[in-house]
Amino acid sequence: MSRSERLLRLLQVLRNHRRPVSGQALAAEIGVSIRTLYRDIASLQAQGAAIEGAPGVGYVMKSGFMLPPLMFGSEELDALVLGMRWVADRGDRILANAALSTLAKISDVLPPQLRRELQESSLLVGAGLKTSRHSIAPDLLRVAIREERKLQITYGDASGAVSQRVVWPFALVYFDQSRVLMCWCELRGDLRNFRTDRISEAALLEVGYPTHRQALLRQWRRSQPAVDHLILPDSDSDFG
Repeated sequence: MSRSERLLRLLQVLRNHRRPVSGQALAAEIGVSIRTLYRDIASLQAQGAAIEGAPGVGYVMKSGFMLPPLMFGSEELDALVLGMRWVADRGDRILANAALSTLAKISDVLPPQLRRELQESSLLVGAGLKTSRHSIAPDLLRVAIREERKLQITYGDASGAVSQRVVWPFALVYFDQSRVLMCWCELRGDLRNFRTDRISEAALLEVGYPTHRQALLRQWRRSQPAVDHLILPDSDSDFG
């Protein structure tokens, strides 16, 4: 690997260790000599990395230190560009603008060689399938998830039956042709998922729901032990 990739790898390894780790252990994990490791640590410290320690004592990185955004490997840049281009093409207007803004901000702080690699990436997103029309703005759903607040929704199922629900939204799943809001439904007293194109009305309630979204997501994963990836039904139904 290149020196910049090696330094980034060293930073990532240090972040994974909460307690001081010996130079010998770090060198073995990175795959370099102990002399090279000492030089690399000194170089990172000179660049402002919050690494504490000394030879024979061990090294630890202070919590809260952020990896410099200018150090990406080629595969990481490919993943970043492809992911942001996919969101810009398939996401709603707010997410699409955010994706393009993110790419521009990262490009601004990259060194010239990596900036050219990002801007000249040949990984493109092909035309997607037509997405169903939505009555509800997706950013309202994302706010409800982020702030862990209840939603009152009007929902029409596959048979056309309409119901009023108060739900606790904890995830929003993006498919090529639809989106699915994963929730705890107070009406059913259980986990439910709702296609967002079948939600005709939604109101963000002032009250938060009495748990955390990660707890609900873990509950859903426990109910789906054999699921390696998300395959959700098309309409309001049980998770399982």
